[in-house]
Amino acid sequence: MSIMKFAPEALKNLFKPPVTTKYPFVPFEYPERARGHIDIEIDQCIGCGMCVRACPSSALSVNKNEGTWTINRFDCIVCGYCVEKCPKKCLSAVPGYQEPEGEKGEATYQKSPEVLAEEKRKREEAAKKAAELKAQKANEQLANEGNKAK
Repeated sequence: MSIMKFAPEALKNLFKPPVTTKYPFVPFEYPERARGHIDIEIDQCIGCGMCVRACPSSALSVNKNEGTWTINRFDCIVCGYCVEKCPKKCLSAVPGYQEPEGEKGEATYQKSPEVLAEEKRKREEAAKKAAELKAQKANEQLANEGNKAK
Protein backbone atom coordinates (compact mmCIF):
# COMPACT_ATOMS: atom_id res chain seq x y z
CA MET A 1 0.00 0.00 0.00
CA SER A 2 2.79 2.47 0.86
CA ILE A 3 4.44 1.91 -2.52
CA MET A 4 1.33 3.13 -4.26
CA LYS A 5 1.60 6.51 -2.48
CA PHE A 6 4.91 7.31 -4.16
CA ALA A 7 4.17 5.84 -7.59
CA PRO A 8 2.74 9.07 -9.10
CA GLU A 9 5.75 11.07 -7.85
CA ALA A 10 8.17 8.49 -9.24
CA LEU A 11 6.45 8.54 -12.63
CA LYS A 12 6.57 12.36 -12.76
CA ASN A 13 10.29 12.34 -11.95
CA LEU A 14 11.02 9.90 -14.77
CA PHE A 15 10.03 12.49 -17.36
CA LYS A 16 11.42 15.68 -15.73
CA PRO A 17 15.01 16.95 -16.08
CA PRO A 18 17.22 16.31 -13.04
CA VAL A 19 16.92 18.79 -10.20
CA THR A 20 20.53 18.44 -9.11
CA THR A 21 23.36 20.48 -10.64
CA LYS A 22 26.27 19.14 -12.63
CA TYR A 23 28.66 20.98 -10.32
CA PRO A 24 32.09 19.55 -11.03
CA PHE A 25 31.55 19.82 -14.78
CA VAL A 26 29.52 23.02 -14.93
CA PRO A 27 30.60 25.83 -12.57
CA PHE A 28 28.01 27.04 -10.13
CA GLU A 29 26.51 30.43 -10.99
CA TYR A 30 26.12 32.54 -7.87
CA PRO A 31 23.12 34.87 -7.51
CA GLU A 32 23.58 38.48 -8.60
CA ARG A 33 23.98 39.96 -5.11
CA ALA A 34 25.94 37.10 -3.53
CA ARG A 35 28.59 38.41 -1.16
CA GLY A 36 31.28 35.80 -1.68
CA HIS A 37 34.64 36.79 -0.19
CA ILE A 38 37.13 39.69 -0.14
CA ASP A 39 40.13 39.41 -2.44
CA ILE A 40 43.19 41.69 -2.74
CA GLU A 41 45.73 42.63 -5.38
CA ILE A 42 48.49 42.88 -2.78
CA ASP A 43 51.17 44.45 -5.00
CA GLN A 44 48.92 47.49 -5.60
CA CYS A 45 48.20 47.99 -1.88
CA ILE A 46 49.91 51.03 -0.33
CA GLY A 47 49.29 49.91 3.26
CA CYS A 48 47.33 53.02 4.23
CA GLY A 49 45.02 51.14 6.59
CA MET A 50 41.77 52.70 5.38
CA CYS A 51 40.28 49.22 5.03
CA VAL A 52 41.23 48.40 8.63
CA ARG A 53 39.54 51.54 9.94
CA ALA A 54 36.40 50.89 7.85
CA CYS A 55 35.98 47.25 8.93
CA PRO A 56 33.16 47.01 11.51
CA SER A 57 34.19 43.53 12.67
CA SER A 58 37.95 44.24 12.98
CA ALA A 59 38.76 41.34 10.68
CA LEU A 60 41.62 43.11 8.85
CA SER A 61 45.16 44.09 9.76
CA VAL A 62 47.88 45.78 7.71
CA ASN A 63 51.62 45.94 8.34
CA LYS A 64 53.10 48.54 6.02
CA ASN A 65 56.76 47.82 6.85
CA GLU A 66 56.48 44.08 6.20
CA GLY A 67 54.09 44.55 3.27
CA THR A 68 51.46 42.19 4.65
CA TRP A 69 47.66 42.30 4.64
CA THR A 70 45.77 39.84 6.84
CA ILE A 71 42.08 38.97 6.91
CA ASN A 72 40.38 36.76 9.47
CA ARG A 73 37.82 34.91 7.35
CA PHE A 74 35.74 33.86 10.38
CA ASP A 75 35.34 37.44 11.58
CA CYS A 76 34.73 39.02 8.16
CA ILE A 77 31.05 39.69 7.45
CA VAL A 78 31.73 40.67 3.81
CA CYS A 79 29.94 43.99 4.18
CA GLY A 80 32.11 45.62 1.49
CA TYR A 81 33.09 48.72 3.50
CA CYS A 82 36.78 47.95 3.04
CA VAL A 83 36.27 47.66 -0.73
CA GLU A 84 34.53 51.05 -0.82
CA LYS A 85 37.19 52.82 1.27
CA CYS A 86 40.29 51.48 -0.48
CA PRO A 87 41.91 54.46 -2.30
CA LYS A 88 43.86 52.26 -4.73
CA LYS A 89 40.90 49.94 -5.46
CA CYS A 90 43.03 46.86 -4.85
CA LEU A 91 40.27 45.17 -2.80
CA SER A 92 37.29 43.49 -4.42
CA ALA A 93 34.30 41.43 -3.33
CA VAL A 94 34.44 38.27 -5.41
CA PRO A 95 31.39 36.00 -5.73
CA GLY A 96 32.02 32.46 -4.57
CA TYR A 97 33.97 30.94 -1.74
CA GLN A 98 37.62 31.26 -0.75
CA GLU A 99 39.89 28.46 -1.90
CA PRO A 100 40.89 26.24 1.05
CA GLU A 101 44.29 27.03 2.55
CA GLY A 102 46.45 25.61 5.32
CA GLU A 103 45.26 28.12 7.91
CA LYS A 104 41.58 27.93 8.75
CA GLY A 105 40.84 31.38 10.06
CA GLU A 106 43.40 33.87 8.80
CA ALA A 107 44.73 34.46 5.33
CA THR A 108 47.89 36.59 5.06
CA TYR A 109 49.01 38.09 1.78
CA GLN A 110 52.54 39.47 1.29
CA LYS A 111 53.88 41.71 -1.41
CA SER A 112 56.43 40.37 -3.86
CA PRO A 113 60.12 40.94 -2.99
CA GLU A 114 60.60 43.31 -5.95
CA VAL A 115 57.78 45.59 -4.80
CA LEU A 116 59.04 45.51 -1.19
CA ALA A 117 62.55 46.47 -2.31
CA GLU A 118 61.22 49.36 -4.43
CA GLU A 119 59.09 50.68 -1.56
CA LYS A 120 62.05 50.46 0.85
CA ARG A 121 64.22 52.40 -1.60
CA LYS A 122 61.53 55.10 -1.93
CA ARG A 123 61.18 55.38 1.86
CA GLU A 124 64.95 55.76 2.24
CA GLU A 125 65.04 58.47 -0.45
CA ALA A 126 62.17 60.32 1.23
CA ALA A 127 63.92 60.11 4.61
CA LYS A 128 67.15 61.40 3.07
CA LYS A 129 65.34 64.35 1.44
CA ALA A 130 63.56 65.14 4.71
CA ALA A 131 66.88 65.10 6.58
CA GLU A 132 68.43 67.41 3.97
CA LEU A 133 65.49 69.84 4.22
CA LYS A 134 65.69 69.78 8.00
CA ALA A 135 69.42 70.52 7.92
CA GLN A 136 68.87 73.30 5.36
CA LYS A 137 66.17 74.91 7.53
CA ALA A 138 68.40 74.65 10.59
CA ASN A 139 71.25 76.37 8.68
CA GLU A 140 68.90 79.12 7.49
CA GLN A 141 67.62 79.62 11.01
CA LEU A 142 71.18 79.88 12.36
CA ALA A 143 72.06 82.35 9.63
CA ASN A 144 68.96 84.46 10.44
CA GLU A 145 69.81 84.44 14.16
CA GLY A 146 73.40 85.43 13.34
CA ASN A 147 72.15 88.36 11.23
CA LYS A 148 69.82 89.52 14.00
CA ALA A 149 72.64 89.43 16.55
CA LYS A 150 74.80 91.80 14.48
